[in-house]
Amino acid sequence: MNYHVPKHVAIIMDGNGRWGQARGLSRSEGHYAGVQAIEKVIDAGIVVGIEALTLYAFSTENWARSKDEVNYLMYLPIKFFNQKLPEFMRRNIKINVSGNLEHVPRMTQRAIVKAVEKTKRNTGLIVNFAFNYGGRDDMIQAIRKIAQEVKQGDCQLQQVDERKIDHALYTNGLPELDLLIRTGGEKRISNFLLWQAAYAELYFSDLYFPDFDEGAFREAVLEWQRRTEIMDIVESI
Repeated sequence: MNYHVPKHVAIIMDGNGRWGQARGLSRSEGHYAGVQAIEKVIDAGIVVGIEALTLYAFSTENWARSKDEVNYLMYLPIKFFNQKLPEFMRRNIKINVSGNLEHVPRMTQRAIVKAVEKTKRNTGLIVNFAFNYGGRDDMIQAIRKIAQEVKQGDCQLQQVDERKIDHALYTNGLPELDLLIRTGGEKRISNFLLWQAAYAELYFSDLYFPDFDEGAFREAVLEWQRRTEIMDIVESI
């Protein structure tokens, strides 16, 4: 694209299970189709020229789903990274993770941590997987981290500001969030990047995530461009 583009785009990848059910498939087959769609949005992000892409892969609320579905969702990162890690290395893609991996099954942890470690020196698109992530949990762990620093005397209470909180969040090191996309027709952010989305543009698509392709991604970015251009004009008056 020749226009100003967002640096950081996040996607709530909603509608995978419903996509499968609408086609007479299982919810797990829908989730697998969603994993395949991740490749499309990564490709689109690279073509558009964004710096970071955050994908809501598994929320803290997802543990309430059926045991079979949760087990499959825990298996998918293992399969995904085993297949795609060589390609990510070849394409200079850096994998990051935001979330609490402490209670995630060990095999899933290992697959995610291995992908992060192997790609840590890559300098291309950052693909940040929000795994076992919740916006409220993110803020709670940040508050605890800062409180511990204050208690130990490493930080004064008066020094706690927005920048300090930014650095304590799981997304530390990523560009400020510009655009938050949700697929699947729902119009809420579902405990995702609550602090980070304070000034982000929100874009809602009726497409289930497996159908959210490069064209749909580009349309979301074009809408972001239209909105930001209007805001620039208004602020200049």
